[in-house]
Amino acid sequence: MPDTAPPFVARDKALAQRWAGWQPGPVRAPGQSGKGKPFTLEDLDPGDKPFSIGDKSDDKDAVEALAVELDALQNLFYADRRYKLLVVLQGTDTSGKDGTIRGVFGRMSALGVHAVGWKAPTETERDHDYLWRIHQQVPQAGDITVFNRSHYEDVLVPVVNGWITPAQHQQRLAHINDFERMLSETGTIVLKFLLHIGLDEQRERLQERLDDPAKHWKFSMGDIAVRKQWSDYRQAYDTLLGATHTPWAPWSIVPANSKTHR
Repeated sequence: MPDTAPPFVARDKALAQRWAGWQPGPVRAPGQSGKGKPFTLEDLDPGDKPFSIGDKSDDKDAVEALAVELDALQNLFYADRRYKLLVVLQGTDTSGKDGTIRGVFGRMSALGVHAVGWKAPTETERDHDYLWRIHQQVPQAGDITVFNRSHYEDVLVPVVNGWITPAQHQQRLAHINDFERMLSETGTIVLKFLLHIGLDEQRERLQERLDDPAKHWKFSMGDIAVRKQWSDYRQAYDTLLGATHTPWAPWSIVPANSKTHR
């Protein structure tokens, strides 16, 4: 049986301290009580740059250097083949999921890195439980898989649109925690990131898509409909972040108004 995946630990203590400020709180097992007010994204400014090292060019250089280091580490990870790595990227429309995948993982070997973009489930997928299609795409030993959206859509879209009851919502959150724990206990490192942008920033990015013919394919009228539900989605995110920030699958919130900093 594969080893349980080790917890992720930042090598730089100063970085770890800054990073802690962009997590939904101390990691606890589900149901374990904690002190303090409930987590909310409203407390985090999407325009902040907590990890910036200077101006835009400095940050770009830092990302390039990290990409080279990540490529070398990925080769070792692939050769070792003890563990798997699942990176979950969540965020609203225009939050930068595609760009993050290109910028962070673009230098790595395509043989060991796989990106999966999730859309609405197909008819076949709807005939199974909602985690069935997700499990088909988790990484094998030595591989890195990046989810562009994920199983968390199943505790966002149905909740906001009233397609499931509050009891079913809580049940799904419990299912997801159990699913991710099973992945961890069978050797998958699960790291989850929410790309956090503001409402005004999203409006500007949607307008860019309308103004640039090369980006028209990225725009749909559904984006406008979802935008009208901004506060409902924000509340659903607050709930899932608080409920599924676990020791075996922690969340980090990435302030993403700045594309370079993100």
